Amino acid sequence: MASRLVALLIALLAITTPIRADDNAVDLALVLAVDTSGSVDGAEYKLQMDGIAAAFRANDVIAAALSGPHHRIAVILMTWGDPDSEKFHTDWHIVASKQDAFDFAKMANTDLPREGGGTGIGLAMGFGLTLLRVSGYKALRQVIDISGDGHESWELREPHFKLPQAQALRAKAGVTVNGLAIISDEPNLEEYYRNNVIGGAGSFVMTVKNYDEYADGIHRKLLREILPPLTLLQPSASPSAME
Repeated sequence: MASRLVALLIALLAITTPIRADDNAVDLALVLAVDTSGSVDGAEYKLQMDGIAAAFRANDVIAAALSGPHHRIAVILMTWGDPDSEKFHTDWHIVASKQDAFDFAKMANTDLPREGGGTGIGLAMGFGLTLLRVSGYKALRQVIDISGDGHESWELREPHFKLPQAQALRAKAGVTVNGLAIISDEPNLEEYYRNNVIGGAGSFVMTVKNYDEYADGIHRKLLREILPPLTLLQPSASPSAME
């Protein structure tokens, strides 16, 4: 299974996808990558999905999604875990209104299959890059939001998509990866995410102590990564004004 997944990712990342018409341009294409590895039980999985759904019902997150030059974003939800297992995802969804955001919140509450097993962050990142690559959206920014509770644990038999290789592909694609580290099992996970997982323009990592705090953490994180950078809101701003 793992070799087929890696081969598929390589093939898809090589595709040159035609850009959709400008009337489908978006301010942000966002992949929400949720940890469903073996360390995540059913209750913790539900806390993650419920937290994402609650965030997209929040007025401030909705306002952030509509605040860019195009007044809309594209978002997709994927689950990741053991690299030997298939990845699962929703469809891409445009958020251009409060109702759109509520519709995505319902989608986030769907019970995507859980993978279990090891913690394959690199291959998860590769899959997220693939979702962005084949989406066809013309996005001002492309972001993968990875949340998880552990280090990459799988000894990859083929060296294409461990984290260093995934980071090289991420940099080439110009994609930003942000992290939400759940430190209940690994107190040093924030540092690991900072040094190994996040990358790209404006990348950052945030932490929560446990899954009970996930909803608050993902809410704060979505606000930070959805809000357009100052350079997009004020293109004539001087460097001194941005410090």
